[in-house]
Amino acid sequence: MSYQIKIASDQIKQEVPLTEASIDQALISVSNLMSTLVQARVDTGVPAATGQIAVRRLAKAQMALIEASSDVLRVHGELVKVGRECAVLDVHETCPPAQASAGQGKLLSVAA
Repeated sequence: MSYQIKIASDQIKQEVPLTEASIDQALISVSNLMSTLVQARVDTGVPAATGQIAVRRLAKAQMALIEASSDVLRVHGELVKVGRECAVLDVHETCPPAQASAGQGKLLSVAA
């Protein structure tokens, strides 16, 4: 394997899990905002129709993030195939875990 391929492979191995985690973080943020919007509507006693356009647009943004996540996961799978075909990824090697970020949630400590 050439040195350039090794460098590119190592960079991709780092960036793919980070990209997946970034999309998950964005989905969490949008979901939290959705919860806050709906809770604010309930807490303030405004009619259910108030802010409905914003809620629908935010739901559309959530779905777009879910689609983006699915597409990145598909890309990850394709890159694994490319790695095997190009002998960059050992058949017995698994994907490295995403590096812990500063703002990780509560589940990490449970999963670890």
